[in-house]
Amino acid sequence: MKLKIPFYYHIILFLGLFLTYCLWDYGINNRIEMVQETTFYFWMTSTFILSVFVVYIINFYTVCDWFLNKKKIHFYFLSIPFSLLIFAGVRYFFQEVIMFQFTGVHNYSERSREIIFYIKDNFFFGLPSVIFSMLSYLFWQFQHTQQQNQELLLENKKAEFQMLKAQVSPHFLFNTLNSFYSQLILKEDEMAADVLVLSDLLRYVITETDKDEAVLLKEIQFIQNYIHLQKKRFEDQLFLDFTIEGNYSNEKVLSSALIHFVENVFKHGKFNSEEEKAVISIRIKEDFLEISTFNYNVGGENYSSTGIGFENLTKRLEYTYKDQFVLEKTEENNIFKTYLKIPLKK
Repeated sequence: MKLKIPFYYHIILFLGLFLTYCLWDYGINNRIEMVQETTFYFWMTSTFILSVFVVYIINFYTVCDWFLNKKKIHFYFLSIPFSLLIFAGVRYFFQEVIMFQFTGVHNYSERSREIIFYIKDNFFFGLPSVIFSMLSYLFWQFQHTQQQNQELLLENKKAEFQMLKAQVSPHFLFNTLNSFYSQLILKEDEMAADVLVLSDLLRYVITETDKDEAVLLKEIQFIQNYIHLQKKRFEDQLFLDFTIEGNYSNEKVLSSALIHFVENVFKHGKFNSEEEKAVISIRIKEDFLEISTFNYNVGGENYSSTGIGFENLTKRLEYTYKDQFVLEKTEENNIFKTYLKIPLKK
């Protein structure tokens, strides 16, 4: 889960830091000799703050993202000496090379510019950039998580409301379907079986889809029932390759995640041509599940019209699996492909 922080936030932060540093150095320390050499002082302060800023940015967007984002705190602390080494190099370039070209004065004396001493000395001065970037990253990560939780809470409330609207006396609905089944079983075996499938389908939607996790066996049974009824809708002229590979039983997956892909194939896919058949493939391995779909588009309809549902699914996946899932959607030459890989919970 990469943090999307506007870059100007960092700039504003360091402009404030620069002003604070200047006021502190002028006011608290009353450095009269520096006031007399305003140009040199400006260059020294600016290059130092710029060095801190450069290492802060590098650390924020790379090291923190590699380790803190993946909860590898020990690796982050092991990386600190390398970040401080980068700080020493950056500061040397800004102050002893660039600043010298403009002022003709080095910040460090010739003896102090020896590489070993210079690196040791700057290990202390570079610590603020490393510590500040870590605290800033953790703060934004906390804010992002809180915002994501609020959004998911809102989406769940919306989903609950929609579910309540759909649950108009479900017992009445199931009793009616059972009554139809009892009457049809004596006359139309095939139609009675279809009514039973429809009843199971509705029961699952009403009782299971509001949960955070679902049993994989039930999810796949739902998909099989869904496709079965779609075949009836298309009067068995449904050109679709639906395959399931691997063993499965009581593994847990994110509720309705697989159904999202199947529904979108039927919503946007073309099924009336054997040369342009749709494909839905589910592969179950020991520790993970993959679902991929392929379909030609109907009448130039854009898959992106399902963007809201896709965004909601992405948020739910990020919340549940963090960075342990792969979600892809591609559109090319009126062909749509989707792919999802998620870990299985035993």
